[in-house]
Parts: sequence; structure tokens; C-alpha cells
Amino acid sequence: MKTPSSLEALIAALRCLPGVGPKSAQRMAYHLMQRDQEGAAQLSEALTQALEKIRHCERCNSYAEEAVCALCRSPRRDATLLCVVETPADLLMMEQAQCYQGLYFVLMGALSPLDGVGPKEIHLDRLVKRATDGNVREAILATNFTVEGEATAHYIGELLRARGLKVTRIARGLPVGGELEHVDSGTLAQAVLERREV
Repeated sequence: MKTPSSLEALIAALRCLPGVGPKSAQRMAYHLMQRDQEGAAQLSEALTQALEKIRHCERCNSYAEEAVCALCRSPRRDATLLCVVETPADLLMMEQAQCYQGLYFVLMGALSPLDGVGPKEIHLDRLVKRATDGNVREAILATNFTVEGEATAHYIGELLRARGLKVTRIARGLPVGGELEHVDSGTLAQAVLERREV
């Protein structure tokens, strides 16, 4: 029996999600059609609304429904601090940690020449313009500790330092509540290198 073309299209569309292979996409599609058509309709409506309404904030480049997001408009934020993150999810994690009260810039990725991601694709021109607006005194680089994240932090650091900005990088180290015997050697070595006086 041949699968209906519209169901094949749904399965193929679900495969665009990270971590969803052919079997998972097929299970999701059949679940939505067999057991949760109301949920499928809600998912469809939510996707349509998001695609129509969501855009990039003119200041931080994160997702927003307005030209400038609520976080960038907030008078409670410290406009002299600019934290540079890779994704909106990273921004959300910073906010959930409640350890930072400045503003952000979201790159929407990291430099990866092998994947065709260069300075233009991660909006470095907009970052430089934002960081040199006269308000920012310190740029905090909070990119991931991957090869791409490190390369991106180094590149941005050089770029912003050349324009007279103070540039810092978030520290690496042991997780809170972590035990030394369960930590990988690279993390432990970095924690020793970045030790501080008490």
C-alpha cells in the first residue's frame, strides 16, 4: 500500500526537526493523524502565527514580535554591558540563571567556514554597530566552548578590542555540586588554569 502524498509530505516536513529521523517522523505523523488531530491543528496554527509574526529585534537580533524586543526596551537593564551569545536559547539560559543584568546580541550561529558560515552569516556588522553605539563599555563573549564557539569568540574579541572596547569571556570550570572524580580532564585542567584567589 502506498502512503498518501500529503502524509509523505508531513513525514518529510517533520524530519527538519533536530534529532528526528525517518522512523520518528513517521511515528509523529501517524500519532498526529490517528490520535491528536486537534493537537495537529494547534501545531499548524502556532507555526503559521510564528512565521507571520516573529522577526529579529533591531537591537539584539533575537526573536521578537516588535521592532525592538521588551528586553532591549527595559530601563532596568545595564546598557553598558553587552553579552554576545550564539542563539536565543543561550540568551534564555543566561536570563534563567539570573546572573546578568545587561543587554544582549544574538549571533544566530557561530563561525564555521567548512559549513559556509562566515562573519556575514552571523551578523558581525550589526554586532560591531551595536557594540560601538557609545553606550557599551564591556562586551562579554558567551559563545559555546566548541571549536566554532571558541573561534567565534576569538574573532569577535579581536574585532571589538580594535575598536577600544573592553572584551571579556565567560569562564569555564567545574559544575556546581560536581565532584572531581566525575569531571573530564579537559574541564578540570581549564578550571585549574582559570583559578582565582580566595
